[in-house]
Amino acid sequence: MEFTTILLFATAAVASLFMAWVIGAGSSGATPFAPAVGANAIPTMRAAFLVGILGFAGAVTQGGRVSEAVGTGLVEGITLPVGGVIVVLLIGAGLMAIGIATGYPIATAFTVTGSVIGVGVALGGDPAWGKYAEIGSVWVLTPFVGGGIAYGIASVLPRPDVPEAVSVPLLAGIVGTVVANLEFAFLSSVGGTLAAAGAAAVSADGTAVTAAISLGIGVVVAAAVRWDIGRDQAGGLRRFLLALGAFVAFSAGASQVGLAVGPLFPLLATVPMVSPIAVLLGGGVGILVGSWTSAPRMIKSISQEYASLGPRRSIATLVPSFLIAQTAVLLGVPVSFNEIVVSAIVGSGLAVAGGAGVSPRKLGLTVAAWIGSLVLAFGLGYGSMSLVGP
Repeated sequence: MEFTTILLFATAAVASLFMAWVIGAGSSGATPFAPAVGANAIPTMRAAFLVGILGFAGAVTQGGRVSEAVGTGLVEGITLPVGGVIVVLLIGAGLMAIGIATGYPIATAFTVTGSVIGVGVALGGDPAWGKYAEIGSVWVLTPFVGGGIAYGIASVLPRPDVPEAVSVPLLAGIVGTVVANLEFAFLSSVGGTLAAAGAAAVSADGTAVTAAISLGIGVVVAAAVRWDIGRDQAGGLRRFLLALGAFVAFSAGASQVGLAVGPLFPLLATVPMVSPIAVLLGGGVGILVGSWTSAPRMIKSISQEYASLGPRRSIATLVPSFLIAQTAVLLGVPVSFNEIVVSAIVGSGLAVAGGAGVSPRKLGLTVAAWIGSLVLAFGLGYGSMSLVGP
């Protein structure tokens, strides 16, 4: 293998690591526990510490699908060269760094997707219109689905005719059932999910058995949360909120690591001694370090400047965030955690306080930053490769 090839790959890997650090410092590191911090359920620094560890775990165990989609699914007919990969990562990380410096959450998925498409088209690749339609549908539907679910939950939780000893355990049971069916790389030999592993353990097979185990896990989780709330309502709500934050942080790592390391995947054929799991590990470490070193500022920005969050409203925010994030991981679609969580915060805020619960100016600037980052990333990617070539 030529020394030049190794050197170029190492340069791309460093750019990928920087991108992972920026993701951990920004969207992945800030949004999962921001509602819990806003509800005073956990201090900012402790939230940053936990989200780093959980994001790393999600990156390693669930990050492969989105990474492959970003690396090979956005442009058809070509494979990005090393130079193009470096340009993609520098554009994405640069725009994200600007968002962190200004306090506005730039959508990582928009910047990376835009730059990959811009670079790929400039190099003669064909647009993957089918994949764009899938990604665009998720992006457009996220505010309505996430905000709508959050609005519904936030409207129900404080109602006296729906006691929290019923509503919160029900939500916990739904989350538990979903967790039972999440796909993990380390469970691939036994079906990929906890429910499938349970079916294999009892030497049973079939959809009915797997569904029964999933439902059983959900019932156990619901019963545990009901017992906890029954003996200590305030503490039980806080602990459930923190558990939700942990699941969202895990999902953030699973989804966002693909934005950092996905562009490296097509290059692995030229460096056979580097495995995909090694690349995911590197991305996970970058997210972890970014969360530990620079996430607190963005956590405060999201939790305090968008709205005043209590524990019930925070639960309403995190439940749809977790569900949408895992749906995107299942589909292999790069998704913005900023868009997911901010949309849910807005939906729950409208339910609790109407228009007074959300800052219109902050929200408007954030949406403009999302759209602008997609367009700017595409333009920079296309322009850069048009000027310098492959």
